[in-house]
Order: sequence, then C-alpha cells, then structure tokens
Amino acid sequence: MTRQAPTLEDVAREAGVSRATVSRVVNGIRNVAPDIQDAVREAIERTGYAPNRAARALVTRRAETIALVVSGAGGESEQEQSAFASRMLTDPFFGRVVGGVITFLRPRSMYPVLMFAETAEARRQVVSYLRQGSADGALVFSTHAADPLPTLLADADLPCALFARPPAGTAVSHVDVDHREGGRLAADRLAARGCRRVATVTGPLDLPAARDRLDGFQTAMARHGQPVVPVREGDFTAAGGAAAMHWLLAEHPDTDGVFAANDLMAIGVMEAAGETGRRVPDDVAVIGFDDSGVAAAGRPPLTTVRQPMEEMAATMARLLQEQIEGARTTPASVVFDAELVVRASA
Repeated sequence: MTRQAPTLEDVAREAGVSRATVSRVVNGIRNVAPDIQDAVREAIERTGYAPNRAARALVTRRAETIALVVSGAGGESEQEQSAFASRMLTDPFFGRVVGGVITFLRPRSMYPVLMFAETAEARRQVVSYLRQGSADGALVFSTHAADPLPTLLADADLPCALFARPPAGTAVSHVDVDHREGGRLAADRLAARGCRRVATVTGPLDLPAARDRLDGFQTAMARHGQPVVPVREGDFTAAGGAAAMHWLLAEHPDTDGVFAANDLMAIGVMEAAGETGRRVPDDVAVIGFDDSGVAAAGRPPLTTVRQPMEEMAATMARLLQEQIEGARTTPASVVFDAELVVRASA
C-alpha cells in the first residue's frame, strides 16, 4: 500500500497550530512569531512534509530560484565556450564563491541555477530568463571589465547583485574587497623580509581589481624605497604565472620577491622559480592573493592576501534577497577588508 504524502493538516496537528499558520510559515509570510515558526519547521521535519513548489509559487509569485551567472568573454565557438566553462568550474576562487552562495540560499529554500553568459546571445538569454520569471534575480560573477551584462540587467530593472565593482555609471548592488590595501599588505610583507628587488605579476589590467592591486603594491613599494617595480601581466592561471616569472627572471635575474595577483599565478611563479634553480623563500619570496584552496597546499605553503570569499558571496546573496523582497530599493556597496595570511613562501 502506497503511503500518502504528509499534508499541511498533518503538520498543523503535529505543531499544534492552525493550517493557515503552517501555510504562512511555508510561504515565507513574516507575521508569525519566531517560536511558532520554529515549531512549524520542526513539525515539517518530523512529518517529512514537502511543499508543492508550483502551488507555493502561485502564492508567493516567486520562482524560488536564483540565477548564478558567470559572465565574460568566452568566444563564439562551441570549443571556446566549453573552455571558458571548464576554466571557471575548476578555478578554486569560483568554487569558494559558489560555496558561500549555496550556504546562504539553502536554509531559505532558494535554489541556484548556474548559467554562463560568455556571448551576446547568452547574455540575451539570461535577461529573457529573468524577465520570464524563471528566476527571481541574478548573482553575477563577471570576468571581464567591459562585460555589458550588469548594465543590461540594471537597465531592465531586474534584481541582481555583482561580485566585484560594476562598470562605471552602472548602479548595481555589489560586494568587493579593498584591493589596494591588499597590494599594500603584500608590499609591506616583502619589505619586512628584506626584499629589495621585488617584481609583480598582475592580473589582466583591463580588470579594475588587477589595476587596484598593482596600484596599491607600487605605491607601497615606493614608500619602501623601490619606486620602479618590474611588472609582467598574467592571466590568473598557473601557466600564466609561470610564463610571467620566466620572463621576469630573464629580464631581472636578481629579483628576490614577487607579488602575484592571485594564488594560481603565485603557484606558477614558485614552479618557475624552482625550474631556474631558485629556492622559495630563501632566494625569492612569493606572495599571492585570494587565499584560495591551492594556497595552503602549495610547496611551500603560500603566503597570500586573503579576501573572505564565502562571506562576500553570502553578503552578495543577501543584497539580492533584500531586492527581491522589496526591503532594498537602492543599490548597496559592501567592501571587505583584505588580510595577510603568512605561510612559508614569504
């Protein structure tokens, strides 16, 4: 005999409240006392009741789905788009952002849908998806400074929040970290170690974050007596970091300290140093940025500038939720402090 699925009435009996009260809790209506909400949620757990999402959507007029959009320039061909998606999904930085988003959304019965917007057509699809109500809003992780998606979403008056500063003139809620301060922390650490011939591997300099990290680093190194810092632009990958380090060592063989603008490039920098017979940190000290999963596992473990990615991602999701619920009507900006995490590499 098939067991009948638990109903609202079953939950109400278990919690000792009315069916209407259970309905209000299930549908997220806020005029229910916290202790009663707790009792209803416990009754839901005990009975195994599962709300009918379609019926609930009719009441709340929400999809209970959030689009987590990775937006940037991935190329028009299928091969280029596949490479773009693969690169993002294997990036430890992005993994931590996703973890922070899911941690925030899960207790609120909100579900992320991963979307890639690497072409003009893909961006159009994202806007259409939101306009149709298939998702309640978008959390945008942009990988390109000229990315038009944040502006498209803002112009369409669609709820969205961005991980990083939006393009100039675009009013969108966002979170960021103090990149200049992060660059300063790296410079101060290398100077404190006695490094006097430092260099830096930047991220793509069309990205504001990469420019800010470079600016903070150069300004601080000038205060430490090195007004000219050799610079090599990288691409945020380990291979890019290694290639940049080989160039730096060929052009500036006396380099004794390197700040790489993310951890993956810093790992590549250390590998290149080893390949040229240099020991880290004895011959060249290395500092990264992010404190992603690869930092502590580096050989040696990587000193890095930490940005609290999980907390930033959760805050971004909270800003979006406030828009969806009507609690926020103007864009907000939340900038987090950078923090130096000292390990063996510097």
